Amino acid sequence: MAGADQEAELELSVAEAFRGGRRRITLDGRGYDVNIPPGVTDGQRIRLAGQGGRSRGGAAAGDLYLVVRIAPDPRYRVEGRDLHTRLPVAPWEAVLGARVPVRTPGGEARVSVPAGSTTGRRLRLRGQGMPNPRGPAGDLYAELEVQVPTRVTGRERDLYEELGKVSTFDPRESR
Repeated sequence: MAGADQEAELELSVAEAFRGGRRRITLDGRGYDVNIPPGVTDGQRIRLAGQGGRSRGGAAAGDLYLVVRIAPDPRYRVEGRDLHTRLPVAPWEAVLGARVPVRTPGGEARVSVPAGSTTGRRLRLRGQGMPNPRGPAGDLYAELEVQVPTRVTGRERDLYEELGKVSTFDPRESR
């Protein structure tokens, strides 16, 4: 009679799940080399054939299934193959529009912030999410967060005061 299948959890960072690779793990004092495919998702099972419970009487051992758990990440929230991140922008980038860098697990990408953008606007970077070995990669959604400088130079203060005098914009009336 074959040995029993066994199951264990394998916690990965978003970066590890994104790029895949080899990882050495130890379970119950026994070492395993695990090939992690790029783009594994939370809950996905990785099968290690013949590495499960031992059999009696010389029959084949069962399989070991590693259930992937993606650890929380301060930069990214994972939803299936899509990634969500915050993208800080300066007030002038939000007002005038700008092309700004955004970090992805695969490196840096650039995204165009449309003029007149506000905090909470989501920009989609198609194909910049988690890889998918069986189809198109997920998307990365960058949520804009307009950041106001906490310290300004004298010149910057003068410019903000001048803007305040000439602007007709009233945020309390624009809703």
